[in-house]
Amino acid sequence: MKDAARKPHRGRDRAITDGGAAARGRKDRRPANRSEAGSGLVWLYGRHAGAAALANPERRIKRAFATKNALDWLKTQNISETRIAKIEDARPDAIDRLLPAGAVHQGLAVETSDLERARLKDVCLISDDRRPVVVLDQITDPQNIGAVFRSAAAFGARAAIVQERRTPPLSGALAKAAAGAVETLPCVKAVNIARALEALKDLGYHCAGLAGQSDTLISALPTDKPIAIVLGAEGAGLRQLVGETCDALYRIPITREMESLNVSNAAAIALYEATRATEGKSE
Repeated sequence: MKDAARKPHRGRDRAITDGGAAARGRKDRRPANRSEAGSGLVWLYGRHAGAAALANPERRIKRAFATKNALDWLKTQNISETRIAKIEDARPDAIDRLLPAGAVHQGLAVETSDLERARLKDVCLISDDRRPVVVLDQITDPQNIGAVFRSAAAFGARAAIVQERRTPPLSGALAKAAAGAVETLPCVKAVNIARALEALKDLGYHCAGLAGQSDTLISALPTDKPIAIVLGAEGAGLRQLVGETCDALYRIPITREMESLNVSNAAAIALYEATRATEGKSE
């Protein structure tokens, strides 16, 4: 797959059964329907994504289902007894029927309210620690976005900024790939990425776009400002206006045999460089 390390470019970028009840000979309970579009509810699945949601007081949990093994594991996590008590016992195949085909839920699924959207000027306000921000320009693959969120949270990023219209919901496969990061990393949904970059520059960020054809290496990031890492869409790279709005473009040096890096790998490298560049430079 092609990714952020590309030249700026014009254009695009299942119902629940109670395992214990079944074992005692009672009839299986049939699943309730999946969350309906527009209901404000989302499904999160996988152990880390589900546990993080259950531990997040900002989430309103409608219902949660877990296998015995998953529930035993949840009891070792930092989750309140009140929320643990809400979790219903379920067999793996019953959870399968609540979720999209092929969802790897690891015995845990949580139906919950979506998180409130973050405001750029609130969550990106600069403080002495100069933490980075990551900006995603029309990246649409849920696994890649989730992996970028996970790396951003690992490197202490202040927020992620995504395009409102093209970004998939912060749930399902995306949240599972993020391994709980959607609960801790504020996400700003911007109508216009170029305008969001202008707002970041007004706040004092250096907007650093990743482009494989740039002459400037990622190691040359400035050390006197917090960094906003701007990553382009799979296969297309940064759109022209987005690339032009960045303060500068940078590339990650790789061998000639490989044309590019996966966008989530590029994000991790760039975030490392951004935090390394500003570490110890706080005023």
